[in-house]
Amino acid sequence: MSEVDGQNSAPSTELGHRAGERAESRMLIGAELVSAASGEAFDNVGPATGQVLGSTAASGAGDMLRAIAAARHAFDKTDWSTNRALRQRCLEQLQQALEAESEFLREELVAEVGCPIATTRIAQLDWPLAEALRYPAGLIDEFQWERELFGGGLFGDRNVRTVVQEPVGVVAAICPSNFPVEVVLNKLGPALAAGNTVVLKPDPNTPWNATRLGRLVAERTDFPAGVVNVVPTPSNEVAELLATDPRVDLISFTGSTAVGRMLMRRGADTMKRTFLELGGKSALIVCEDADPRAALRSAARVCVHAGQACAATSRMLVHRSIFDEMISGVAAAFQAVPVGDPALPETMVGPLISAAQRAKVLDAYDRAVRDGARLVIGGGTPKDLPPHLADGHYVEPTVFVCEDPSLPIAREEIFGPVLVMTPFTDDDEAVRLANDSEYGLAGAVLSASADRGIGIARRIRTGAVGVNGGMYYGADAPFGGYKNSGVGRQCGLEGFQQYLETKTIGHRVAARD
Repeated sequence: MSEVDGQNSAPSTELGHRAGERAESRMLIGAELVSAASGEAFDNVGPATGQVLGSTAASGAGDMLRAIAAARHAFDKTDWSTNRALRQRCLEQLQQALEAESEFLREELVAEVGCPIATTRIAQLDWPLAEALRYPAGLIDEFQWERELFGGGLFGDRNVRTVVQEPVGVVAAICPSNFPVEVVLNKLGPALAAGNTVVLKPDPNTPWNATRLGRLVAERTDFPAGVVNVVPTPSNEVAELLATDPRVDLISFTGSTAVGRMLMRRGADTMKRTFLELGGKSALIVCEDADPRAALRSAARVCVHAGQACAATSRMLVHRSIFDEMISGVAAAFQAVPVGDPALPETMVGPLISAAQRAKVLDAYDRAVRDGARLVIGGGTPKDLPPHLADGHYVEPTVFVCEDPSLPIAREEIFGPVLVMTPFTDDDEAVRLANDSEYGLAGAVLSASADRGIGIARRIRTGAVGVNGGMYYGADAPFGGYKNSGVGRQCGLEGFQQYLETKTIGHRVAARD
């Protein structure tokens, strides 16, 4: 058992101090761990306490351009793109290095992300650490890199066409703050296994997990110089160079829909390929025959990690015959959700990532009341936090009843621990309400009939749906969105293939007499 887990858990103040002492502040450019050329750095603030944990090198434009040049050189001038054995060995070495420092990573995530330590046992750390690199590394041997087609010759000649899969080139991997290790590894794994080189730009709110990975690449693996570059920056202008520089071939971005649109526009002039995993406003459909206890558990899951999950089912659509009963049950469930120090094992709701995000969520709560949504529980900030969390970025788990699904609170991604409940009368209306959204990332259906639940799931225009608690997540399962929730897929065979280009080579074989 880790010293930050179980009965002897340290509070976030102590944990943050330890994380700061062990953090890697340098960026990785080429084969070197370096400070910014300007000498500038930016603060890493712990969201649970509002206190500065330490600092990280702040890349300037020159640093970013050097990283892009290093990645371009590694792709064009080394055998990385063709040496599959080397790629597999390097990924295995990185896997071993990450496992050796997994407990340090766990502390770091709780400190800089503010995620409850319990979430590091699932999607924050343990799940991606178990398979995000291993799965694509295995595909290096299993994937059909070439196939042959016959026929199509002229004048009696025999024609052979060879279809070749080869890497795209330089990938700009731009990652969010909410599940940074999960997203970083699920971008790097397939991109590198496919033979690309990468410039990784972590979120400035959570840079240390990425800079730690950069140090491990430099010190404990055989990655050629420039194959992996880690370039943190708080500057949007510096980050945008990844979208405008013609030496970058593909943008792999996870984050907000607004930023995704901007990156797509910026990359259009150089015809960059894009993978965008964006926002969501996913629906949880609760049929009248659903298990009430399962419905309440599913409702409360929106509170995990303070609702900072793009796939969170933040709209709860409930059959009208059980709607009032479910409102009472959800209110009680939210009242019982543990809010507090993310370093403690019982905590389910930790802080939001920043003071700015807390202000945004609180403003959304206030606006919902003004718009006419009925506040059931929450709507403000917790009143009983211990003194060491007084400056943390906390909001209350909150429930609104919204009979009018056109209200902003029922349509906009809030990225906080908030659930909006809306009634429906039959399956057709449930599907219509679920699809009445600019987003289409995820969803869930609860019904005593598995066939009914799966039938509803098939009608929802969204990239992933869980029926009766079924989990769609995994390194082997594609994940991504319809509509404004994105372009492309992360993970699975589909996620691997998006980092590949397709070439067809036709050659003529003369016909025999």
